[in-house]
Amino acid sequence: MKYVTLSQIPEEPVSHNPEIQKKVMLRLGELPHLTNFSQARFAPGQVAAAHTHTDMCEVFFVEAGTGVMNVNEQSYALEAGVCIVVEPGEMHEVINQGNNELVLTYFGLRTPPRQTSNL
Repeated sequence: MKYVTLSQIPEEPVSHNPEIQKKVMLRLGELPHLTNFSQARFAPGQVAAAHTHTDMCEVFFVEAGTGVMNVNEQSYALEAGVCIVVEPGEMHEVINQGNNELVLTYFGLRTPPRQTSNL
């Protein structure tokens, strides 16, 4: 059993933009296949730059705020209550286009590495 509370977890930078802060509740190795379980807070205008993962899918849940997630050049509105799953190999970025903080709770799951095309 593991018991954690956000109020006691230190903030650390998000790898795709160190200005964005996250709190990691569970890390790689703590549960089978889980890469992380975290909550990130985006100030207005902050962006987690476009990137892909070859060996992980990610599940994002919007706790508060508004923004947009671009997945493979298609835009999806972010607002409280929205859940988005990003599959391995999908290019994705998160943008807080709102006037308030965007709060995402998310986790990653390990998958077999996906081959990328060199074409």
